[in-house]
Amino acid sequence: MTGGTTVRRAAPGDAPAMARVHVESWRSTYRGLMPDELLDDAQFVVRRERFWTAALTDERFAANRVAVAEHEGEVVGIAMSGPSTDSTDAVQLYVLYLLDGHHGSGAGSALLDAVLDAGDDVVLWVADPNPRAQAFYRKRGFAFDGTEQADDGVRERRMVRAATAAPSGV
Repeated sequence: MTGGTTVRRAAPGDAPAMARVHVESWRSTYRGLMPDELLDDAQFVVRRERFWTAALTDERFAANRVAVAEHEGEVVGIAMSGPSTDSTDAVQLYVLYLLDGHHGSGAGSALLDAVLDAGDDVVLWVADPNPRAQAFYRKRGFAFDGTEQADDGVRERRMVRAATAAPSGV
C-alpha cells in the first residue's frame, strides 16, 4: 500500500474508531437502500461501538479475524471474518468497509488479505445494488452463487470464492 496506509490486527481500543468507520460507511453506501431513520439514529454509533467492543473482547468471537486500516494515524477501514453461518467448511467475510476517499487506495485488498487466507473457501453477502463492492470482490476471485436474501430491507447476494480461485498478486 502507498500513501501512509497500514493494516494491522484490531485491538479493543479501536472500537470507537471502528464504529465511526462502520456508521459513516453505511451512511454513504446504503443511503436510499436502508431507511434514513436507521442510518440517522443518534444511537447508531453507540450500538456499533458496543458491537465492536464485543467482537474484540468476547470469547464468542475468538475465532474471528479483525483488522483495521490506518492512514496517517486515523482508522479508515475495517474488516472481519470468521466461521461461516452458511457453510461449516467456509470462512465468511462479515465486514469490509472503507471511508469514502480511500477506495482504490489498496487498503481494501490489504484488509481482505489480513482477514482471509488464500487457502480459505470464502462466502460473503454483498448489497445489491452495490456495483463498486461487487466489482471489487469479482476482481478478487468471488462469484455470485445465485443465493439472495433481504437484511434490514437491503437485498443481498451471496458471493463465494473457492480456495483455488483466489487470485495471486492482487
